Amino acid sequence: QPVADLTVFSENGDKFFLILNGERQNTIAQSNIRIEDLPQPYYNAKIIFQDPALAPISKNNLMLAASDGVLMDVTYKIKTESSGKTKLNYFSSIPVQQNFIPAPEVYVHHFCRPHATNDMTATSTTTTTVMDPAPVMVVAMPGMNVSISQPPVIQNTVTTQSTSTVSRSGPSNTAVRSAGCNGYQMSESDFMKAKESIAAISFEDTRLLSAKNLSSTNCLCVNQVTDLCKLFNFDDNKLLLAEYAYPYCIDPANYFRVTDVFSFDSNKKLLMNFIGTN
Repeated sequence: QPVADLTVFSENGDKFFLILNGERQNTIAQSNIRIEDLPQPYYNAKIIFQDPALAPISKNNLMLAASDGVLMDVTYKIKTESSGKTKLNYFSSIPVQQNFIPAPEVYVHHFCRPHATNDMTATSTTTTTVMDPAPVMVVAMPGMNVSISQPPVIQNTVTTQSTSTVSRSGPSNTAVRSAGCNGYQMSESDFMKAKESIAAISFEDTRLLSAKNLSSTNCLCVNQVTDLCKLFNFDDNKLLLAEYAYPYCIDPANYFRVTDVFSFDSNKKLLMNFIGTN
């Protein structure tokens, strides 16, 4: 499946967050961002700057394809005009290259995949010394007994460690692996091949079984679950698949978007209730 790549950089080095079709692509503000494996030729893009003094930029139908429809590796530049207004302008495009290695200062994210965590783990060590009670020595003397306490004797030393993790990630909307997903999100190319095979199945019941099997054996993102649901004509089958795939979704916080596939509001409410109770 052909894919496009997108690079957005700030001419002045201003750090920003990039949002494509409502999905935040970076959790920490960057000045140079590259998004790989984009399956569509157009996206609605929004730039939100870390500096609140800079107004956000919105651009509809951000083009990632050549005039002949071939997906490209496209670069856009954020430029600040003399008036102080910022704009997102087309900069360049080249054919998509396999195994492309970007510059070290470029933040790279693969579209529809979980963000790498940037957590700091701190370990504290506590040493506890346990002592015997002070022994008593009795000295016998004519007409009296004298008790003399001896200095405490060290019995043993116990060392314990506790580990805590402090999150250093940026704003929310980070893709989170759900409890039922034990691997990494399925690549877009593999998903498209599997989707085509499922779509070729004539009977919806058999198609549903295959879609469930794909969901449970691979970690899917919300967009991929939505694409699978669209393979069915009846809302009931869409709902069955949506509920089944929920525990295996890589970004369950965005699962409400799957409701867009339903024709009836009643099924949308059923899925939202299911999410709320799970």
